[in-house]
Amino acid sequence: MSTSVLFDTPGPRARVRNALLTVLGVVLVGTVLYLIYAGFDAKNQWDGRIWEPFLRAETWEFYIIPGLIGTLRAAAVASVLALIFGAVFGLARLSDHRWIRIPAGAVVEIFRSIPLLLLIFFIFYLAPSLFGGGDYAFIALVSALMLYNGSVLAEVVRAGVRAVPRGQSEAAYSVGMRKNQVMRLVLLPQAVTAMMPAIVSQLVVLLKDTALGYIIAYVDLLNTGFKILPAAFFGSLIPAAIVIGIIYIGLNMALSALANWLEKRSRRSRKTAAPPVAPPGASVLGVGPGAGSGVGAEAVATME
Repeated sequence: MSTSVLFDTPGPRARVRNALLTVLGVVLVGTVLYLIYAGFDAKNQWDGRIWEPFLRAETWEFYIIPGLIGTLRAAAVASVLALIFGAVFGLARLSDHRWIRIPAGAVVEIFRSIPLLLLIFFIFYLAPSLFGGGDYAFIALVSALMLYNGSVLAEVVRAGVRAVPRGQSEAAYSVGMRKNQVMRLVLLPQAVTAMMPAIVSQLVVLLKDTALGYIIAYVDLLNTGFKILPAAFFGSLIPAAIVIGIIYIGLNMALSALANWLEKRSRRSRKTAAPPVAPPGASVLGVGPGAGSGVGAEAVATME
């Protein structure tokens, strides 16, 4: 019987038990799907008449696509601002200066603690006095998403930088690098790869949270597809919810696929990067022959 480090090949009784559990799981899932189908069928939700509007080009042109553009516009702007906010305040929380570290920590904790819905309402009602003019719904939604998700990303950045082995920064300091150089050239490039899954997860949350713009009448996918469209085509509420849900799933899967591609590309570029080769007798630290080995060489290779 073959075994592996993390898995023991199941014996006859375990195989039978696993097969029974698999069959039971399939039956349960099938039962749930059938009950959902039967419930919709009892309410005539599979009637072709209420699905027919989604086969028209004008439905997509005047309702779904404008809402999708609004969702993507808010998500794109909020994502960029949240990443900048998270990077700035995450690094500020790592500062050696208390007058920078403590206020940055207070800002992050405050906006992480406020419910996003309350933050949207608060900014929306303050927007006329703060900004004077413009699309108040868009400004409120993007600002709230930036503050809330940026505060979460700030903690991700702080944890990612701290997760880099201390020897990397010590090696960089040993070759005379300053703190901003150590952070920019050594710690952040390594931390980004480790942070990527958490960053992507938060951006997926941000994309879904754009639907909260519904409560302040922002023209997004949920507003046009779940409120305006069913009002124009009576009885199409459930089909609209299903279509919108599928679109959101597709958007999130595309975002996750893009992030996975970027992460693999980053890892591959690190593996294929050739370390610098010092000439014989050269000294990285400028002390003497052979000084290029050890932590100094490690830092130089990391910088490259």
